[in-house]
Amino acid sequence: MLAMTTVADPNELSSFAPLTSTEEQIELVEHYSAHNYHPLPLVVAEAEGAWVTDVEGKRYLDMLAAYSALNFGHRHPDLIAAAHAQLDRVTLTSRAFHNDKMGPFCQGLAELCEMEMVLPMNSGAEAVETAVKTARRWGYDVKGVPEDRAKIVTCTGNFHGRTITIVSFSTDPSAKGGFGPFTPGFETVAYGDADALEIALADPEVVGFLVEPIQGEAGVIVPPEGYLRRARELCDEHRVLLIADEVQSGLGRTGRTFACEHEDVRPDVYVLGKALGGGIVPISAVVSNRDVLGVFRPGEHGSTFGGNPLACAIGLEVLRLLSTGEYQERAATLGTRLIERLRAGAPAGVVSEVRGKGLWVGIELVPDGSPARETCERLLDMGVLAKDTHETTVRLAPPLCVTEEDLDWAAERILTALAERLD
Repeated sequence: MLAMTTVADPNELSSFAPLTSTEEQIELVEHYSAHNYHPLPLVVAEAEGAWVTDVEGKRYLDMLAAYSALNFGHRHPDLIAAAHAQLDRVTLTSRAFHNDKMGPFCQGLAELCEMEMVLPMNSGAEAVETAVKTARRWGYDVKGVPEDRAKIVTCTGNFHGRTITIVSFSTDPSAKGGFGPFTPGFETVAYGDADALEIALADPEVVGFLVEPIQGEAGVIVPPEGYLRRARELCDEHRVLLIADEVQSGLGRTGRTFACEHEDVRPDVYVLGKALGGGIVPISAVVSNRDVLGVFRPGEHGSTFGGNPLACAIGLEVLRLLSTGEYQERAATLGTRLIERLRAGAPAGVVSEVRGKGLWVGIELVPDGSPARETCERLLDMGVLAKDTHETTVRLAPPLCVTEEDLDWAAERILTALAERLD
């Protein structure tokens, strides 16, 4: 075969020889992949713990952790061992048959959530879609809402995925433009506004309130103290399901197993994903009690890969890691250290706010400066991986296994990059 010399001509034969330069790799992606992402110019070739190495051998401290999918770090040895062991046995059966990992996984996750039933899926968006279907069916069968009249209340600034139904209740113009018509049945209220929520939930056709305990894509927005407690009270008062999307905030990220625990709130439904697959495979889940998830009958919902033995084997090991409490404690302790360091050192003329919970931080830049992406590009040059969101926020979410020394090293470079914006 002929060796590939350029990506300009897709008809050119390729030997599939490995490309060694960042430029070559990015050129290939830009040519053959749809342009639905705008990643930073880095091509990762290897990773371990909190560090990644690019194709040219340069190392970077990962301060994003794949948007919390890598809570336990890259290639955690216990998770890799679980994956290896299962790869040697069986990886997929579909739901046409049972497998010996799904039952233990569902039991373990239900017990972690202190609930009764689990519906496993794959991506976070699939889990959100599943939660929407669950709430609607519960509304018709249990609450008694007239057919096709069920409503779900959502929040401004939300991010729950990018399917058509999910973007139907997005308030982000870039998520909706050119993708209509949209799915009806959703009402939106201001995030953190308990009074607006009270008015919306008074509608007897409302069956669910879908909320992120902390909004990630919006810029790590923490709601006012007491907001989730009030939401719990209002949902109880109006017989509405409180649906907590903890795909990003859950499984140790904020210093608790679930972010809802910071207000001692237990939702009716958890939506989980990302870190549940240990950064190895996608697995998500909707977790609730029998009187909610019990509304489904065979054939009404499903997924060929949902609950597959490979994902469940890894998920079981994730549950074991969480059961130690080590990662929750690390997130709480190191998160406090990072936030205090950034708040103390952030230049006032550049940063308007440093907010967050646990090892999940949003650095809000003053709006009249250059885009946050430029700061993330500068950090990339300095060996730190972070990501911008909504033009003005630098988002940080390092693996929970990051060391105190590495975190201090990153904070020093972040503060330097922020100070350079004054020049």
